[in-house]
Amino acid sequence: MTNQTHLVIRFAVLALAGWSQAALAQPLQLPGAQPFNAPGTQQAAPPSTGGPAIPRAPSMPAIKVAGEDAIIGRPLRHNGGLGEATFEKTAGGFGLKLTVDGFQASNLVEPCAVSFGETPLPVVSLGRPAGVPRYRLEAPICPIVFDVLDGAFLVVEPAQPCVVEAAACRIDPRGLWGPDARTLPARAKEIEAARGVAERAVREGYRTLTAKADAVDQRTIAREQASFSAERELICRSYQREGQFGFCGARLTEARAASIRARLGITTEPAKPAAKPRPRPAAPPAGAGPLSLTPQ
Repeated sequence: MTNQTHLVIRFAVLALAGWSQAALAQPLQLPGAQPFNAPGTQQAAPPSTGGPAIPRAPSMPAIKVAGEDAIIGRPLRHNGGLGEATFEKTAGGFGLKLTVDGFQASNLVEPCAVSFGETPLPVVSLGRPAGVPRYRLEAPICPIVFDVLDGAFLVVEPAQPCVVEAAACRIDPRGLWGPDARTLPARAKEIEAARGVAERAVREGYRTLTAKADAVDQRTIAREQASFSAERELICRSYQREGQFGFCGARLTEARAASIRARLGITTEPAKPAAKPRPRPAAPPAGAGPLSLTPQ
């Protein structure tokens, strides 16, 4: 074998050894595998396809939450019938002029009435603990706490009827004070529509409360939701013509919706859509003269 042949074989062996070392330095790559990253380098993370859901803000259908203006100066009657109450503005705030119907303390079938005075008695604001304005009437003969609703107010205290000794009369101001029931027929469609909106708001509100609560609170909320209809029926069954028009039920449902909104921390109504711009009048055709107002 010549020296030239030995040299070629030697070069071939060296080349084969170098290729083997290079191959051993790299890990085995399988089809579809991620490319190898050299030490000290970072592999880009795959794009995220999802993440923790962004919590939705509590929401409810828009409802009408009435203020004091909804009852100022309006004569309201206990259960739409007897007695009379007028909520008025005074120099120091608000006052209530009130006459409450009742029955004689010694004969609970003989009617009587108690007037709280000829001038409005001052009322004290208690804020909005249930989502609507609440006031206390400081009357020694029968302190009263009431919530202002839309065209009505709901007396939530006292817990028991009051006995006015000077008049020998037992009065119970609890329940809804609203418009004379004889005026309701003209408002039937309005009342029905308002109750429908309030019912949807209450259902959606309870659904949102349940979604935010733990298992224990969810059971409490479910019981509260189930008992609301019974409570409303108990309060409204004495309101005159309630079976025909449902005024009391509509107002109590609105009050419950306002209470749920307060518990959810919703203090504002959804923004109203901006008014559409009025179309601009078309430009007169070219060459047209000014409009003439002179009779031809």
